[in-house]
Amino acid sequence: MMEAKRKWDVKKLGPLIGLFLLCIVLSILSDDFLTMDNWLNLLRQVSINALIAFGMTFVILTGGIDLSVGSVLALSSAITAGMMAQGVNGWAAIFIGLLAGMAMGVLNGLLVTKGKVAPFIATLATMTAFRGLTLVYTDGRPITGFASDDILFQMIGRGYFFGIPVPIILMLMVYIALYVVLKKTTFGRHTYAVGGNEEASRLSGLRVDRLKLYVYALTGTLSALAGLILTSRLNSAQPTAGTAYELDAIAAVVLGGTSLSGGRGWIFGTLVGALIIGVLNNGLNLLNVSSFYQQVIKGAVILLAVLLDRRKEA
Repeated sequence: MMEAKRKWDVKKLGPLIGLFLLCIVLSILSDDFLTMDNWLNLLRQVSINALIAFGMTFVILTGGIDLSVGSVLALSSAITAGMMAQGVNGWAAIFIGLLAGMAMGVLNGLLVTKGKVAPFIATLATMTAFRGLTLVYTDGRPITGFASDDILFQMIGRGYFFGIPVPIILMLMVYIALYVVLKKTTFGRHTYAVGGNEEASRLSGLRVDRLKLYVYALTGTLSALAGLILTSRLNSAQPTAGTAYELDAIAAVVLGGTSLSGGRGWIFGTLVGALIIGVLNNGLNLLNVSSFYQQVIKGAVILLAVLLDRRKEA
């Protein structure tokens, strides 16, 4: 048993070693890679994917999947931007945007638990529906020219605190909170238990459906928060925002060592996985690699992550 635990601990170090080696290679290839400005910009970009991936970690740990996160991001941020453009107070608009993200997550959870729809199919359907609602709400056009004097909204995406961008601080705060939840609380232990063996968890008295509902609600809320950061940074709510973000989030989770079968993983690995994706994107841009080739490389990384997950399951 000790040998198996030691083997799992070694596997945990894999993503961290991969990130370290990737940074070494890029620092050799580009003089700009290790500069402070570049890293602050990199981490600010990573924060959006990391927040979504943190929620995705909980979903995947329960044996599910959420393909709708990018569409949730787009619709919730469009709602927030639209309300602020109509003169609604920034605090109220942000709260309603987060509430909208949570509601969309709850809908996903209800489809999976009460509707007995497979998570892949349920969230594929809502991904399409939420994207369509975003296009209807925005009439297919970006919402711009809002919140120019709202300090709170500006701070979320463009502010600094002691020289550190606020999105990075938000990412770290959410990470610490969710790390504690997974490691130290009953909810965290139950999340692992449901993913490890759902039927056994149900028979032992765990309220599996309620737990899944909470998990999908958490994912929706974090996707909405990521949308607020993106919208604040751009000072614009794009109807196409968040397209394919679900792929980056899933890749970050799996690269970090969380099993797609559920029941095994850790949120620190997800943070490392998000950093790997972010460093890769940043490095390819610094090296002036064509965006077409970047898509090919990212696809290969996602495929590699899934293959490594399958190998660990064998």
